[in-house]
Amino acid sequence: MSRTRTSSGAGELLVELRRDSGVPLHQQLESGIRTRIRSGLLRADTVMPSTRALAQDLGLSRGVVVEAYQQLVAEGYLVSRGGGYTQVSDVAVVEATSAPQPVDGPPRIDFRYSRPDVSQFPRAAWLRSVRRVLNETPYRSLAYIDGRGTIELRTALADYLNRVRGTAARPENMLICNGFAQGSRLLLQVLAAQGYRRLAAEDPSDNDLRDVARAAGLDVVGVPVLKTGIDVAALARSGADVVLVTAAHQFPTGAVASAETRAALVAWGGLVIEDDYDAEYRYDREPVGAVQGLAPDRVAYAGTASKTLAPGLRLGWLILPSWLVEPMAVAKLMDDRGSPVFDQLAFADFVARGEFDRHLRRMRPRYRTLRDTLVERLAVRLPDFEPVGVSAGLHVLAWLPPDLDEEALRAAALLRGLGVYGLAPYWIAGSGPSGLVFGYGSLSRRDVVEGIELLAEAVAAIRNR
Repeated sequence: MSRTRTSSGAGELLVELRRDSGVPLHQQLESGIRTRIRSGLLRADTVMPSTRALAQDLGLSRGVVVEAYQQLVAEGYLVSRGGGYTQVSDVAVVEATSAPQPVDGPPRIDFRYSRPDVSQFPRAAWLRSVRRVLNETPYRSLAYIDGRGTIELRTALADYLNRVRGTAARPENMLICNGFAQGSRLLLQVLAAQGYRRLAAEDPSDNDLRDVARAAGLDVVGVPVLKTGIDVAALARSGADVVLVTAAHQFPTGAVASAETRAALVAWGGLVIEDDYDAEYRYDREPVGAVQGLAPDRVAYAGTASKTLAPGLRLGWLILPSWLVEPMAVAKLMDDRGSPVFDQLAFADFVARGEFDRHLRRMRPRYRTLRDTLVERLAVRLPDFEPVGVSAGLHVLAWLPPDLDEEALRAAALLRGLGVYGLAPYWIAGSGPSGLVFGYGSLSRRDVVEGIELLAEAVAAIRNR
């Protein structure tokens, strides 16, 4: 056994090598350094010994040390810096215990989807809008308002959505609601009252709205999702008279509806509900325009500030076909007498002054880095997982290899303080291929790296049983 102590820039490195073990020396060196990083003995930004110095101290060829360093750089444990030195990465993870114990309370790292980074909420810009509204709003605006919402916000959003999302919105056809949850609930209730009977939903898709549809008295039928979006031929055979789609970035597969799919949707004949929930976050190119712009009287468009600003704002909006505006305004007034005026006016000012655009431009690079890190770490640590979907949004779906069970993997991850979420609840037909839906919006890059490392440990534990 060769046991060598060598100094580094911020402490000492102790590496043990067994030349008679049959394990290649570069792998032993990788393992030794990796273990010390993950256990916290080598801290972030520690300068590592040069390859030449470490090779000399360990009695190895320099090529063995170079190969070990290169592998650890590829895995994200080390970072090569200009000037020829190497440091411990600032996203180096802490090793989980070998015998994990049940975790009380929420997971320490949680890949739950649909959570934006609320710590980045633009407080200063929002405060300026709030102050402006408080100083300038006439008293008459504080009385009961139109069921559609304030004209200021409807006008600001119509201008913004027509410019950015390619909609054909008019202020008189817009309705402000308390998030997508209220807007979709009221819309389904109004449609049921008008004689609509069957809702088609993408399969897989978010299960919350399906429960709302059933509560409103609608049948729900699943329609498969292809790489080009919802299968419109299957939709035509479904007997549905209304369909809910996430055309710009399908949840959870990440598919984008092709031009052919979008054209077929508006030619289908029923009402299309377009949930445009995270279309502002496309990282590899400009996002496709909204389907609503192709057929304003056949598409009800839904948007929300929950993913772009903060879910706690409870601000959402609908662009409605003209024949739905009045019954929806009545339903909104009956439900809660209208959304808070000051919130609407502050958001109208925020949008009209370009603050919304600036916030989104600031957040896109951050979310793209998180997504890229997630996909890269899956490729390195769990190469038999298969991420799918375009570079967009706040989540990634990864198909699981056939030997892994979603529930077993969820439980093993939770023992390590990690929250991961399977695809099973989103299948309408009751079953389908297994996968995990990774939400990353509220995490740091270090959280993502550590989370995938913990997941790799959970996978290894399952496979070693």
